[in-house]
Amino acid sequence: MSNIELWFSEKHTENVKLSIKIDKQLYSENSGFQRIDVFDTVDFGRCLTLDGFMMLTEKDEFVYHEMITHVPMAVHPRPENILVVGGGDGGAVRELVKYRGVKRVDLVEIDKAVVDAAKKYLPFTASGLKDKRVSVYYEDGLKFMRKCDGEYDLIIVDSTDPFGNGEVLFTKEFYSNCNRALKDDGIMVNQHESAFYQNDAAAMQKAHKLITQCFGISRLYQAHIPTYPSGNWLFGFSSKKYHPVKDLRSKDWNSLKIKTKYYNTNLHRGAFYLPNYVEELLKNVEKS
Repeated sequence: MSNIELWFSEKHTENVKLSIKIDKQLYSENSGFQRIDVFDTVDFGRCLTLDGFMMLTEKDEFVYHEMITHVPMAVHPRPENILVVGGGDGGAVRELVKYRGVKRVDLVEIDKAVVDAAKKYLPFTASGLKDKRVSVYYEDGLKFMRKCDGEYDLIIVDSTDPFGNGEVLFTKEFYSNCNRALKDDGIMVNQHESAFYQNDAAAMQKAHKLITQCFGISRLYQAHIPTYPSGNWLFGFSSKKYHPVKDLRSKDWNSLKIKTKYYNTNLHRGAFYLPNYVEELLKNVEKS
């Protein structure tokens, strides 16, 4: 008897790929924007892929979503009005609505099919989308940002990689619009790719160069996400006023008693201490 095994594989470089054994495929659709697939896997639980790229797994999504949200939320003293660009799976929103002080969360996602799939197949991620404070806009992120002026305390750019639908979210125009859309003490956080493989590092450097041209304070921090290329993933923290470590409000944040699996305020500080090879890549860009 033959033993049929199904595997999901994603190329991280021409010579490296991630392969995860699939239990079954639950959903597949070409939405008009991208191909959306949802799988059940043996070791990583339920997974979402877009155009063949891993977006999240049930096993490790908490790392990404906690680090993209709680880092800025622990720095800004009164984050009440928040915009999430991308992030149709709802993971960032889920973390944000844990804060009672948040009054409004706007989610801008170009592809309604991603949100629909997340609600149906990824309820562990999409649960926060039901919150009354959340509004979802099915629009192009760049076009949406052009209409905003000084209304947000925090913008989270939860984008896909810098090509295809996500490419416009890695441009100087977009970052400039984010700056304008923020209040005078606003913060922008973005997923910033990895610095490990050559092509990813080049994309990271390009984004960092553009962001430093738009914000007075711009720092990178890191987290370990096993299913992302190399496992070492970077985020950008950019602000008009607040430094991500010097202005960390540890006591205030800890007093909220928000339950997390990865983030804590000690790790917050440590995440901004980067490996030498990453620091070198950033310095090379900042000098140019």
